[in-house]
Amino acid sequence: MFRYVNKLIELNVLRSKRDIPYKIIRRCYCKEKPNEEFDFVSVPIEHIRNFSIIAHVDHGKSTLADRLLEYTGAIKRVEGQNQVLDKLQVEKERGITVKAQSASIVYYLEGKPYILNLIDTPGHVDFSSEVSRSLSVCQGVILLVDANDGVQAQTVANFYLAFGKDLEIIPVLNKIDLKQADPDRVCNQLRTLFDIEPNEVLKVSAKLGIGIKEVIEKIIQQLPHPKVDRKGPLQAFLYDSWYDKYRGALLLVYLNSGSIRIGDTITSHHSKKTYEVKTLAVLTPGEQNVKQLVAGQIGLIGCNMRNIKEAIVGDTFYSSSMPVGPLPGFKPPKPMVFAGIYPSGLSDYGELRKAIEKLILNDSAVSVEMDTSPALGQGFRLGFLGLLHMEVFSQRLEQEHGAEPIITAPSVTYMIKLKPTKETLKNGTDEILINNPALFPDHFKIEETYEPLVLGTIISPDTYLGPIMQLCISRRGVQLKATNIDNERVMLQYSLPLCEIVLDFHDALKSISSGYASFDYEDAGYQLSSLVRMNVLLNNVPCDELSTIVHTSKAQTVGKQMVARLKDLIPRQMIHIAIQATVNGKVVARENIKPFRKDVTAKLYGGDVTRRMKLLAQQAAGKKKMKTIANISVPRHTFIDFLKK
Repeated sequence: MFRYVNKLIELNVLRSKRDIPYKIIRRCYCKEKPNEEFDFVSVPIEHIRNFSIIAHVDHGKSTLADRLLEYTGAIKRVEGQNQVLDKLQVEKERGITVKAQSASIVYYLEGKPYILNLIDTPGHVDFSSEVSRSLSVCQGVILLVDANDGVQAQTVANFYLAFGKDLEIIPVLNKIDLKQADPDRVCNQLRTLFDIEPNEVLKVSAKLGIGIKEVIEKIIQQLPHPKVDRKGPLQAFLYDSWYDKYRGALLLVYLNSGSIRIGDTITSHHSKKTYEVKTLAVLTPGEQNVKQLVAGQIGLIGCNMRNIKEAIVGDTFYSSSMPVGPLPGFKPPKPMVFAGIYPSGLSDYGELRKAIEKLILNDSAVSVEMDTSPALGQGFRLGFLGLLHMEVFSQRLEQEHGAEPIITAPSVTYMIKLKPTKETLKNGTDEILINNPALFPDHFKIEETYEPLVLGTIISPDTYLGPIMQLCISRRGVQLKATNIDNERVMLQYSLPLCEIVLDFHDALKSISSGYASFDYEDAGYQLSSLVRMNVLLNNVPCDELSTIVHTSKAQTVGKQMVARLKDLIPRQMIHIAIQATVNGKVVARENIKPFRKDVTAKLYGGDVTRRMKLLAQQAAGKKKMKTIANISVPRHTFIDFLKK
């Protein structure tokens, strides 16, 4: 051991004195042999722990995961290398976790090896499906809270998500090394909201590596081992997948029972298709090939699955010779925000289609439908989990595939109940779901309209309580609950229409609260609402591409904003253009674009006034004739600029 210590001190002469003991401890307490030599199959079930790290955005989940990997010897500590499990370029640029990543690490306690299967989850509300998917294979979680910022909205949501799955929760305070940190205040918040006693909370600094050993030992001592049967038939739960162009779809599975070896034949319960296992691996966090996986472990299966659509998240794989029933999965992610994506040039459609097909192989939460617009050409209608999800997807299209798509303003899905007719009675349903305003039925065919609601949770200092309540009321929100977390912070719960928060609600909330308020929401079903389609007419000719769905209480306001923007975007032409916003045939807003005017009397230098009047009369007659036969020319960039916002 002393030889290792001397070598470490020798290699780290230029490092600070604080780092040297950390490295010494890491070498002495962790590995007795590296992962390449470790036999994962020989570890008993009682020595396996499956856990996730859940927290609000920027509370240090990925940093804590780095320290756990470094302390256990899974990775080497390298200056400037942070967020090892964040592999996407967009994750490194934005400093957020987009896709959950797992790693199997080995730790020796009292001479006995333990396998710790760590899953680092995203913290933003748009990627809550990744968190739910990860928790389905865990027996416990680390609830990470910033000792400076305290409990935030997503902290509350993730706690109840884990609590609802009956998982063991280990509360951990991070960033205790900051001068502004107030651990006692945050511990009182945890006791007020979650009934967690302060003496149960671990205090760490993931950046400096303080308290990492206590966290690992707490995981081993407090979290239960997976309750599985290694002698039973194979049951492998698929909770994530991605696509490799050389090996096809790779399946990340949790073995609930039985075992699997290379060469075995497995069958999908969903598609009933059979595959031969070609490769097995354990993520440590790099792929370490193994010959066998046993129940209780998390591993990667390669079986030459060429179509990622066959890898349904939540599916169960079993041995072809011993069919079994499916494991209870989790609800598939439901897209909440929809947007149109079109190529920047008509000749770029094929390239955009290939880019989208490749990207959705690694992001199963995105729904894709074909769409066509007379103004923008052929494109796609994509469904996302939220606005950030849409931004990340479009950024990955540009960075990873070189595409330059045109993305329209996001919309949500509405439910329309039609009046009973022969057609609706024949089809057996009178309710339809639409996310495209162009498909909104005529008002005389509609009996009732419903809009999606969300249950929004806002945590903010009480100083900004008044402006936040005004913002929610202006977005047609209904207050459900208000709770004082401590003497300085308050938690509000509102029922809000999804269409009111999908665009700029988060930005407005951050603006009025100086960045201190946090917001989280969850689906709350549909509610009866008075919705109408607002049409835009250009010289009494409807333009379907510019139509939108609005609430009747905001029809006039939205109409005025739309026609004012179009007046600035549509170029002047030789004829007069009337821009009108109409609802059910009634004009609610109007703007006029004056035509170009030529001074036909400029060549006159005198003479009778009748000559002047004659020329003006001829000009007026010509303009009247032109107005009856001319078409309004709206450039393509006008539609792009309007639909983007």
